[in-house]
Amino acid sequence: MPSLAVRAWRDSHTCTDLPAIRTTEAPLLAPNHPLRRAFARYGRYAARHVVTTLIISVVVASILIYPFPFLYTSDLSNGASNLPHHVWTAAQPLKENSTESDVIMRSIWVHGSYMKALDREVLLGALELQDELLGPTKNFSPRRPVTALRVHDPHADLAPQDRDAFHVVNGLTNQSWFFHSPLQYWACSAERISTDANIVSTVNARKTQPTSVNVTLRHSIVFSGKHFEDRKLLAADALVITLIHLRDSPVGRQWERKAEALAARMKDKWTAYPADGKSMTSQLYEFQFMPISMQDTVFLALAYGLAGLYFLYSLSKLRAVKSKIGLIVTVFVQVVVSIMSSFTVCAVFRVDLSGIPQAAYPVVVLSMSLENIFRLINAVIVTPSENSTSSRISRAFGETAHVALASSAQNVIILWGLSKIVSPGVSAFCTFVAVAIVFDFFYLSTFFLAVLSVDVRRTELSDALAKASLKNNRYGQEQPLKRSCFEAMLQGKIALSTRIAGTVIMITFVLIAQWHFFENDTFVRLLRGVFRVSRDTVSFSQPKNSLLVDIHQARSPTSWLRLQDHESAREVINVIKPRSHSYIARVYDPLVFVLNGADRTPVTPERPLLPALYDFIDHHLKHFLATVLFILSAVRLLMNYLLWGDDAESRRNDDMSDQPLLAIESLPEAHSLDVVMMSSSYDGHIISVGLDRAIRVWDVRSGGRDYALADIEPPPENPFPILAVATDKKSSWLALLSSHKVFLWNLVEHRWGHPVPVELNGQKPEGFFFGTPTFDFTSPLVIVRRNGTMTQIIPGMKEPMEFTICKSPLISVRPLVQKIAPHGSSQLSILTASRKGCIHVATQQVNDTWVSQSLDVHSDEDRDAYQVVPLSALSSFLIARSQTVDLIDAKSKDLLHTFETDPIQPRSLRCFHSSRRKPQCGSIGLVSFGIAYNHAETGDCIMHSFTPKEDGNVICFRNTNLPPSRSCSLWSETIESKRQISNPGTWEALPNGFLVGVRRDVNDSGSSSGESSPTTTGGLRRRMYQRLEKRPSRSSDNWEVWVASQLGREEIYETRPLHADYEVGSHLIISELGPIVKVGTASVAVGFGNVIKLITVGHQHFEDLAENENEESLHIGSRRRKPAAVTHARMKVPSWN
Repeated sequence: MPSLAVRAWRDSHTCTDLPAIRTTEAPLLAPNHPLRRAFARYGRYAARHVVTTLIISVVVASILIYPFPFLYTSDLSNGASNLPHHVWTAAQPLKENSTESDVIMRSIWVHGSYMKALDREVLLGALELQDELLGPTKNFSPRRPVTALRVHDPHADLAPQDRDAFHVVNGLTNQSWFFHSPLQYWACSAERISTDANIVSTVNARKTQPTSVNVTLRHSIVFSGKHFEDRKLLAADALVITLIHLRDSPVGRQWERKAEALAARMKDKWTAYPADGKSMTSQLYEFQFMPISMQDTVFLALAYGLAGLYFLYSLSKLRAVKSKIGLIVTVFVQVVVSIMSSFTVCAVFRVDLSGIPQAAYPVVVLSMSLENIFRLINAVIVTPSENSTSSRISRAFGETAHVALASSAQNVIILWGLSKIVSPGVSAFCTFVAVAIVFDFFYLSTFFLAVLSVDVRRTELSDALAKASLKNNRYGQEQPLKRSCFEAMLQGKIALSTRIAGTVIMITFVLIAQWHFFENDTFVRLLRGVFRVSRDTVSFSQPKNSLLVDIHQARSPTSWLRLQDHESAREVINVIKPRSHSYIARVYDPLVFVLNGADRTPVTPERPLLPALYDFIDHHLKHFLATVLFILSAVRLLMNYLLWGDDAESRRNDDMSDQPLLAIESLPEAHSLDVVMMSSSYDGHIISVGLDRAIRVWDVRSGGRDYALADIEPPPENPFPILAVATDKKSSWLALLSSHKVFLWNLVEHRWGHPVPVELNGQKPEGFFFGTPTFDFTSPLVIVRRNGTMTQIIPGMKEPMEFTICKSPLISVRPLVQKIAPHGSSQLSILTASRKGCIHVATQQVNDTWVSQSLDVHSDEDRDAYQVVPLSALSSFLIARSQTVDLIDAKSKDLLHTFETDPIQPRSLRCFHSSRRKPQCGSIGLVSFGIAYNHAETGDCIMHSFTPKEDGNVICFRNTNLPPSRSCSLWSETIESKRQISNPGTWEALPNGFLVGVRRDVNDSGSSSGESSPTTTGGLRRRMYQRLEKRPSRSSDNWEVWVASQLGREEIYETRPLHADYEVGSHLIISELGPIVKVGTASVAVGFGNVIKLITVGHQHFEDLAENENEESLHIGSRRRKPAAVTHARMKVPSWN
């Protein structure tokens, strides 16, 4: 089996017969890579500042979505073209000789002064030019009864009735024609134009007026160079009069003939471009308005169906997500907001998206968005669940963000390249998708990351992680089933899905869209045309006519043609090819007439952005800002309500990687001689005894205030020499054991209690501690002598109680406190190991009697035990032997497991573990468990850590005879990781899972071996921190602090000098350290000569550990100290007064 849970999980879902696919797997950046560190720092910030991150994304989304209905409009007055629901539209140039044209388009552009085409003089002059070209058009009504057409001279002008007879309204023939002109707003009547008091109002009021063939006289087809405000046309640069006729139309021939004569005859009033009136240059254009076919509908439905199935299937495989509906809503919101933001940006920069149906836009964005989303979620799932939220988000985002960024950049580059070789409508689609990809990455990094961190913080992920394998794992040690490659691709377990699926879908959609505009081509020809740029289409970018440079047209004819609305194309198609969806027109360059004396100097050049945007800013800015501020405030209030109380908790449990992991503090130098004895209480008191015969109490919790007991009140007798120190679990009493009496000091009232006589016969006891309080008495004192005799001193009783635990001399004595019931009283047991290697457990009974039980978990030949380590939180204890460690259930006294170790130095065994969990079997479960000890021969610190093979499982402490649950892992099913730390010095294991030590670094190198056993080298994600600072050069003073952790799947190692630069030379030079004690959950106090050094690892929490020994979060702790039991507060019980 693989050596790591991550590898086991990955290998069990990966097909083995396609190894080449794995070569496309995204590279994993090293932990110290600058890009990964930058993304990790951002992820940590986003997780810690959820509200700020979410507000940024919401504000950006509001700014981009709010203007959407103001920018996209159905009338195309000054906004973007409304997106067609179910049609493909296009207006694209074709190469010459590629096909025959269906119609011919000729036009004249009439200019006055710059942007003054709506002046009355220009309108009347344009009407005169129109009548010269077409004949009289006043009150134009071409409908005529069907009669036989007369033969006419091709060089003679058509009579109005003959001209009208050829009009397309009278029947579609090869001689048909029709035209549209802005002068039709006034029925081509000079009198109406002359008497119109407000020409601009007339133009805006009649912008939807149809012609006789039901072609709407939109501003886009009858004006060029338009200036809009408030969705109204205020000015235009040119009047556009367009004739559309079929190949044999006599009206077309008359237009062509008379245009040449008109340019010469009207030169006194107009300047024509070209001067001879001949429009020799022409270009073929194809106009499409193609309804979406059944094939398209099926394809889109299939694409959305597969995307939905992929999403739901992947969602069902996310074992550590509880709120799947919330995840669905979050993904839906992110995709919709990305698409809406992209539409707005494209509208602002005038990217015409009307060429492709609306339904085609979201599916590509959805496919690529799902890749990044599931990649990030899976990365969060495989992070150790015991880590803080910010640590998990930081690590996951650091591992995946560069892949998402590279994938996004790759797709944007591909789309940019495709946009250069495809048709204009598809090019706009490529632009939209590229913008949407950028926005999708932005919203993934803000909106989705914030929501995911809230989900993790509120235990949506972490709580479910312990039950992750309930639906997927089998009982016992059954091997995971092999999955097919197709299923693995669907799950995203192999690189084809996570790396190139989105790109493949994107390119496929671009090719399909391109094929739609050339439906008569074969697919092979399409590919050849796309990749060799040999299509029949040509670019819209034509060389600008040098003759028109001097007149400064506000919009060129080519640019004007590109802006034609798809609705106009549909109306023209209905006229000339009623049952078709496209037509090809030969478009001649317009004949341009400029009024003599007109000033063509640009006064106000055309604004670069969409006119509707400027209208929006001018008239809706106040409402827009008020709406954005309202949304911002609403989101802020909502998040404060939803995360009520979570912010403080998240800050408390935040990752420590952005802060110094080690904090070293020197307590005030109160002792004049060396500190030789120390103890600590649960709420942060340190008791120190020095060679200066001073007993001092330090209140670390309140900032290090200290006092000497003798300064407050002289002791009733001389307590020295002091043999042992103990405090009760409520931190109310301090007990000092001398050779003949026990002296008691009240830590709350700062006074001495009555001393209790005790006879030790000159022997130092092996154990001295407070017992558990009973209903009738406060905590008694327990003294365990080396001869195996226990003495219990109960307040209020004249004579102490004595009991023999073991008849052999003792070498290790430790108390073990257990809960009798979940909310009941505690029971005290005393664990002992004797010189002969026997183990005894003395348990206090309900009637205050004691029962001692001998444990024989091994044969008589293997009785070499010499240390016991209680694990009250796990209702068990450890027995250290020469090269093994036994794990014993404290209630049943059964052997749960035996750990094989290196030779263990006596009294050096320590234990560390994750927070306690409760699997379905009802036993105790841990995500990780570890032991540490000094090697008996080398003195190195050896760490063993154990984690389940299957991610989401827990190590189960149940008896192997009992049935397991699906989330349980036996000890034989765990992964063992081993680590060795050279020259450990004096060290201790903290409740928060860290090992911290102080050592003399003789070589000034901080040598450490971070080598792991072969069981950990196959994929463990390691973080190694080495912060070796410059140290004093004196070899006698180079003490350093080291901290290590291997809880979960993350290694941490860090060192720091014990003394700050300003402390060098200010303390005694010592040969060895003094005593070391644990303080709270994250600190140790070390005696350094006459100074006490307080070393904190991470975030400190002071709490009553005895009260929380059976809680799920032993090493995390609660936010407030639990109140004393009501029974004890109300009952008057004997005390140490």
